[in-house]
Amino acid sequence: MDRSYWVKLELPAILERLAEHTSFSAGRALALALTPSTDEGRVRRRQRETSEARQLLSTRPDLTLGGAHDLVPLVENALRGARLLPTDLIDVGDTLRRANVLRRSLLKHGDEFPLIVSYVGQLETCPDLVAEIDRCIGEHAEVLDRASPELARIRSELVVAHDRLMDRLNRILTNSQNATYLQEAYITQRDGRFVIPVRSDSKTRIPGLVHDQSASGATSFIEPLATVELNNRYRELQLAEQREVERILLVLSGLVADAAEPIQRTVEVLAQLDMILARARYADATRATMPEIVAFHPPQGEGAGQHPGSAIDLRQARHPLLDPQAVVPIDVHLSDDYFVIVVTGPNTGGKTVSLKTTGLLALMAQCGMHLPAADGSRLSVFNHVCADIGDEQSIEQSLSTFSSHMGHIIDILHTVDDRSLVLLDELGAGTDPVEGAALAQSLLTHLLQRRVTTLATTHYAELKAYAAGTPSVVNASVEFDVQTLAPTYHLTIGLPGQSNAFDIAERLGLAEPIVRRARSLVSADHVQVERFLAEIKEAQARTAQAQAEAERAWAEAQETAGELRTRLRNIERERDEILRQAREQAAAEAEAVRKELRAVQRRLSVMTPSTVDLGELEATLDRLAQGAEPQAPAAAPPAPLVPEGEQIEVGDTVWVADLNATGEVLGMDDSGVDVQVGSFRVRTRRSSLELRHKAAQSPEEQEAKVALPPAPAVSLELHLRGLRVEEALPRLERYLDEAYRAQVPFVRIVHGKGTGTLRQAVRDFLRDYPLVESFRDGAEGEGDTGVTVVHFARS
Repeated sequence: MDRSYWVKLELPAILERLAEHTSFSAGRALALALTPSTDEGRVRRRQRETSEARQLLSTRPDLTLGGAHDLVPLVENALRGARLLPTDLIDVGDTLRRANVLRRSLLKHGDEFPLIVSYVGQLETCPDLVAEIDRCIGEHAEVLDRASPELARIRSELVVAHDRLMDRLNRILTNSQNATYLQEAYITQRDGRFVIPVRSDSKTRIPGLVHDQSASGATSFIEPLATVELNNRYRELQLAEQREVERILLVLSGLVADAAEPIQRTVEVLAQLDMILARARYADATRATMPEIVAFHPPQGEGAGQHPGSAIDLRQARHPLLDPQAVVPIDVHLSDDYFVIVVTGPNTGGKTVSLKTTGLLALMAQCGMHLPAADGSRLSVFNHVCADIGDEQSIEQSLSTFSSHMGHIIDILHTVDDRSLVLLDELGAGTDPVEGAALAQSLLTHLLQRRVTTLATTHYAELKAYAAGTPSVVNASVEFDVQTLAPTYHLTIGLPGQSNAFDIAERLGLAEPIVRRARSLVSADHVQVERFLAEIKEAQARTAQAQAEAERAWAEAQETAGELRTRLRNIERERDEILRQAREQAAAEAEAVRKELRAVQRRLSVMTPSTVDLGELEATLDRLAQGAEPQAPAAAPPAPLVPEGEQIEVGDTVWVADLNATGEVLGMDDSGVDVQVGSFRVRTRRSSLELRHKAAQSPEEQEAKVALPPAPAVSLELHLRGLRVEEALPRLERYLDEAYRAQVPFVRIVHGKGTGTLRQAVRDFLRDYPLVESFRDGAEGEGDTGVTVVHFARS
């Protein structure tokens, strides 16, 4: 790709922002050098890498490559035989340690982050080199005594020599005979030699070597003769230490040179990981989504013969360099019927931004960056993204705006192929309008014949007509609010833009006679076209509003359906719990009867006829007979009385497996069947029904049956929210009577939470109501304390 087009589309500015999210210099350099790939597989891999990195950072937000350094220049110096500084060696150790930490922490997550871990597996941590650096170099960049026995010996002797020298100098300073000759009683250094300050007029009083004088000349810095040998010894040891330190650093530098290849490879991998993590952080910062990378596909639409098979579907796309609070998202999409878009509309309306957004997001996607757009955005991988955007008039080269544009367009035509994206701003501008429009139309036709995906902006009405009448070309427009004289920046594909010149001029204050005369000079056909455009846009807006309302209604219906499904599940769970408790109670009672019978049998086995208490025995048998009354077995499904294969119809008697009961079909549709079971009207699945009796087939009976209303059903919920206590309690009492007569096992009283007054009144009433066995708060999903679940007493 030609990098000059990247500048026009502001890709370098995006890469600068991306680089701000890197952790070290090598990663930053890689981010700034990131280029769009034209290999579809590589682009897909880059996109997946960014997605994995975002997922990784969501679970490990503290993950960073801080502490890593770009070691390539240091390694190259070491390979040339240069001696690395202690700080350089610390950088080497820190970087290899960071690589080791990263490797240990991420290798175990290969199933979750396979692409990231594939990089981590390439890291080489050189543990022996790190251990040697740690042994020899301290955290303050000093060479440690343990680096070599020789260094330890020299430093030990250096301490002794220093102490002896200081002791001799201190004795000279504290000698009372020397007090009058000293300027001050302290020890200092000059040229690496320890000296004392002596008054210049008394310097002959203390024999020694003069190394320096103060600026005023009043003080001379003298090395006493008595300390010359000690100073010499100290200086010799210092030089020996320096030579040993340099030798150690040279040895360590040689070790770095020996490990040059794995170190450079590790730095490259760390830089790659740093750049991938930076792409993830930038994507999070811009609320970006992963686009779907789409292969050039065989088109199926009307323009299938010409269409190159490119895909652009940007949804709610935002230019990443604009203020996210102010930018207006746009939708840009191609279909199988067109691949050339002609955008029209007023100046400052957003045409150029629409072109830049499309081109920039295509480049970002091919760089592996997620896009500031909504989910579902799709893009093909283009071989070239070429743009002629902006006025680049050159006085120095004596080029007009038109000449500059033509030069760029000629370059573009020499570059592009049928897998290219071309963006042309103000096509044909800068010259005679008639000739410019003709030239623009000819250029679009040429690109159309070469099957090049193209977006172009223009003001020419001729191009609107060209786009409307040419297969594979479509009009688009940016909108302008005539009332506020401000652009809306919305891009609408399918309609050409209106000029609005007369309306804008009139609202800006141009005299009405001038505007009226201008309108009269425009052809009637042009006026009619503009009016039709306005009507079409208004109709489109109404359609969009109706669609939005329909979508909201659908969403509300789905939410309501979800709530009802949750309630039904809760009812089914409670029914199952009631049946389970009943079975457990029956089993316990039966077991008690069996125990009592066994006890009677044991007593009878040891009694003689004379000792049998017939009255007591008769009372025990009566009690057992009452306790052992057979429990009504669960209703078994009656055998089918009709041949298999018969269809269920309204009026038929059916077995409802979910309720373990029979009922009559009242109605049915695609979503379910309404069945009258006892006094309840229930809705259930068709698959849970078995046909037992067909309805009477005579027309008179069928008509009579249809005419009969279903038995009144009692709802399982009573809503009292918003009622006063004196209104709620009579309604509650009537409802409880009806529910008890309908033999429902339980009901829900919905009173809300509020201040708790209504809830307390309801529960006080339930405590004294004779038909209520128990009540409780609603469970999670039933309304909690805003609902009271009531269970009835049964005789």
